[in-house]
Amino acid sequence: MPLPKQVRFVTFDCYGSLIDWETGVYDAYAKEAERDGFTIDREALFPQFLEIQGQIQGGSYELYAEVLRRTAVRSANELGWDLEPSRSGFLPSSVPRWPAFRETNAQLERFAKKFEIGVLSNIDDKLLGATRRHFRVDFDLVVTAQQVRSYKPDPAHFKECARRIGGKRGWVHIGSGYDTDVEPCLKMKVPVIWVNRRGEKLEQGQKKPTEEVKSLRDAAKLLGAA
Repeated sequence: MPLPKQVRFVTFDCYGSLIDWETGVYDAYAKEAERDGFTIDREALFPQFLEIQGQIQGGSYELYAEVLRRTAVRSANELGWDLEPSRSGFLPSSVPRWPAFRETNAQLERFAKKFEIGVLSNIDDKLLGATRRHFRVDFDLVVTAQQVRSYKPDPAHFKECARRIGGKRGWVHIGSGYDTDVEPCLKMKVPVIWVNRRGEKLEQGQKKPTEEVKSLRDAAKLLGAA
């Protein structure tokens, strides 16, 4: 499935592609745990965080702010940090401070000059609104988990995007999450560029994305927006 010859609409995953959520999450945990004299092991945090968050998101839909609260309590317990549930709001409260990658704004400006752009994100509208203050461009389309009442890799984000832009012709999606973005796009036959910053290797049985790049800048070059 090649890239379309005429690209008209480019959508992005937000957290992990435009926003450095890992730095934001770690800083939030470290600061809150320090109040109790507990040190967060960054390497131990993220596998626990992702696994627990995924389990919660796989259940009945609830706002991402609540997903983060529940994830905070369960992951803290797994890490040996006795976090009172009443303090779990530290995590959703940190989202507005999660930083954009250094390349994000310059590259988004390049994309916005050439294409219509959108963002498809596993978050709620309020928290995304706070994050959007980090961006210097506006989006022509926004689809959140709150709007479709489900979380990627469920295909609802992508189906809603196709509905709003009038089909899949000329649409390319860009994302950093293989499971959450690349795989569902491949299943829907939507061309997808995988921003693989860490050089992850595909596991046996995983299909290749349409294209693979190391940065948003490389994605912009690939689409002639650089």
